[in-house]
Amino acid sequence: MPPKSSRKRLFPTAQEDARSASLHADSPHSQSLSYQLAFQDKGFLLKDELRPVRLQLELLKPELIQNELGIESTVVIFGSARIPDPEAAEADLVSVQAKANGKESDPAFRQKLLKARQNLKKSKYYEQARELARLISRNSPRDKLVVVTGGGPGIMEAANRGAYESGAQSIGLKIVLPYEQKPNDYITPELAFQFHYFAIRKMHFLLRAKSLVAFPGGFGTMDELFEALTLIQTGKIKPMPVLLFGREFWERVIDFQALVEEGTVSSDDVKIFQYVETAAEAWDIISRANEE
Repeated sequence: MPPKSSRKRLFPTAQEDARSASLHADSPHSQSLSYQLAFQDKGFLLKDELRPVRLQLELLKPELIQNELGIESTVVIFGSARIPDPEAAEADLVSVQAKANGKESDPAFRQKLLKARQNLKKSKYYEQARELARLISRNSPRDKLVVVTGGGPGIMEAANRGAYESGAQSIGLKIVLPYEQKPNDYITPELAFQFHYFAIRKMHFLLRAKSLVAFPGGFGTMDELFEALTLIQTGKIKPMPVLLFGREFWERVIDFQALVEEGTVSSDDVKIFQYVETAAEAWDIISRANEE
């Protein structure tokens, strides 16, 4: 069978149809919305009844682009948007401390000071995510692994930044939110995607995933992590390394052993993931799994 590009097309392309439609722009009917080609009618595409079509388009667009760019294998890095880089965290703490002036007993000031200290402590994860992305980007020649994040600030920025500093491409899957609208500056521009539907975005996280690393995070990180754990547990996707970065954090916020003791998960279920403490440790696991 001849390649698609050499076959004679029986039907015009959508671009050709659009050009043909524009030839009669002076018609009195051309101002009518009903007369517009359906695929050019933005108002029509945004109707509530067209949600199933928009879901399909949101799944298909990033898929086609990644196929065209040869993206086959990824390492997914989840984590909080609220964890700053160490320099910013230290500067913020210094700024808060400088404004003390006898406010030490003020509950609002004490809360602000506590938050600044916690951010400085957690900023170590920013550097670890950055270093892990460097290791992934520089050391995976056999089956090129591309870093993918949620595209925002914090841990996501750190991972995209590590890839960028290594001269490698990386992916950002941004979600439309009332805040955090701007994608971080380190995502490869042609691999920066924007989503409306969380479900489709989470599917794209896993479609090419070879490993998954979850740094400390909040509701979004938990949602993404537990979807992946559930899919592996139920056999919906193949097993892969799932690494929880920072045992101290994860064991404090989620008592997995209690779930086993309550009988709501099995002892084998908690073997789906493992804890890591350093970028080097995480990369060792990821690289060995990629060689199998």
